[in-house]
Amino acid sequence: MPRIPLILLLMVCVCTATIAQSKKKQQKAKGEQQQSNSLSPYFPAEDYEPEKKSKSKSRKATHNAMELHEARMKEVVKSHRKAEKEMAKPQYSDPTYFGHKRKPKKRPPGKMKFCKQCEIRH
Repeated sequence: MPRIPLILLLMVCVCTATIAQSKKKQQKAKGEQQQSNSLSPYFPAEDYEPEKKSKSKSRKATHNAMELHEARMKEVVKSHRKAEKEMAKPQYSDPTYFGHKRKPKKRPPGKMKFCKQCEIRH
């Protein structure tokens, strides 16, 4: 007699667990479909495609495009020259600066200090 209620209780627990798990899966599936995204939070997502352009025109370099290209090339040359001018400064070209913004002072041997930047005494 005591075996029947035990078996019945065990069956009820197993059935309850399986039903609860299946409901969680159903709720999760419904929640994914109904969630909004940050792009369109209140409207359903629609498939947007760009309009197709006809490819009947041949691709030729226009005069305007060539002018734009030349202007960009002139800007590049200008920036390279500016960088060269910057690198000609003694901070970059003189080896005595060695990582310093300003040239380090030359002190007498008894008063030399240890430099944290170049790890040399000067």
